[in-house]
Order: sequence, then structure tokens, then C-alpha cells
Amino acid sequence: MYDIFRTLLNGLQITIELTVLSTILGALFSFVFGVGKISRIRIFRFFSTAYVEIFRGTSLIVQLFWLYYALPLLGVSFNSFVIGTFALALNIGAYGAEVVRGALQTVPKGQGEASLALGFSPWQRLVRVLLPQAVPEMMPTFINLAIQNLKDSAIVSLISLTDLTYYANNLQNLTYDTLRIYTVTLFMYFFLALLMSWGLGMLERYLRRWKLQAR
Repeated sequence: MYDIFRTLLNGLQITIELTVLSTILGALFSFVFGVGKISRIRIFRFFSTAYVEIFRGTSLIVQLFWLYYALPLLGVSFNSFVIGTFALALNIGAYGAEVVRGALQTVPKGQGEASLALGFSPWQRLVRVLLPQAVPEMMPTFINLAIQNLKDSAIVSLISLTDLTYYANNLQNLTYDTLRIYTVTLFMYFFLALLMSWGLGMLERYLRRWKLQAR
């Protein structure tokens, strides 16, 4: 069992790095395109809507394969880690954008109008009035999306990225010790999800205090 665990640790670092980077990048996409969906700038709103509909309406595996196999045919080539990170980030960002849009629209309109009356610029209105109230409301859904992103990261093994699942599959093909290998792999993903849930839960509590202070 120790040998199995030690071998799987080789892919654990890639899984952690991939999950953290794609979750952070996906959160950035969520905010940019979530704000874009309610923007008064028509081209920004159109582009944001198109992005969300395309990446929510197509399979993550197909998106991954398109980025990995089709982009080089267009003269654009990246390594497996970059492709995996962007595929996951673009996918989670599309779902997160709807969360951001919905949370921003729950803030009472009167507060936004009052901030404009006080001479706030649109950027100041977003940062100082809307986000402090909307972000804490987004967090429970964002935590679920982040954990889902961790589980979805296993598909990068399909493009030969040496993550945790890649090592588990290779080890199973060599030893045929299916039960022990995938049991250990399952619990490694489970504990990663627990750690992520705990960390993001702490962030959520901090943001709720931020919301109270912003009032």
C-alpha cells in the first residue's frame, strides 16, 4: 500500500497546481464575464454572453480536445499543463459568470443609483458598493464549483498530463491491483476536496465580515 501511495504522490503535485491555478483563473473569468453580461457596453455584453453560452453548452472533454488537438492546426501550440489549466478555467468561468451576474443583480438598485448620485464612477460603484454585498452571496456556489473543478481535473490525463489520475491508470495497467490503487486515489481526491472546502469556507466567513463592515 505504501508503494502505491508513494507512486501516486508523483501526480498529486500536478493535480494540486492544476486545480489551484485553474480555479483562480476561472474566478477571474467569472468576474470579468459576469460583469460583462450586465454591462451597458453592447459589444462587451454580447461577447460575454457568447462565451458563457458556448462553454456551458459544450462538453468539457470536447473543449479540452479542441484546445489540445485543434489549436496546433491553427498555428497555436501550448504544453499539456497550459491547455489543461485553460480548459478547466474557461469551463468553470462560464458557470461562475452566471453566479456573479445573479449576485450583482440581487443588490438593491437603489444603492447603485445612490452611488451614482454621490458621483461614484462605474468602477467605484462596482468595487465599493456592489461587490462587497454580492461576493459573500456568491461564495457557497463558488465553493461547489471549485470542488467540481478539482474532480473535473482528472480528465487532463486524457491528454497525457501526468496528474494523479494519470499515475493511477498507469499503475493499474502495470500491476492490475485495481481495488487498492483506485481506493487510495479516491481518498486522495476526497481529502483534497475537504482541504479546499475548509480553506474556501474560511474565506467565505472573512468576506461576510467584510460585507458587514462595508455597510
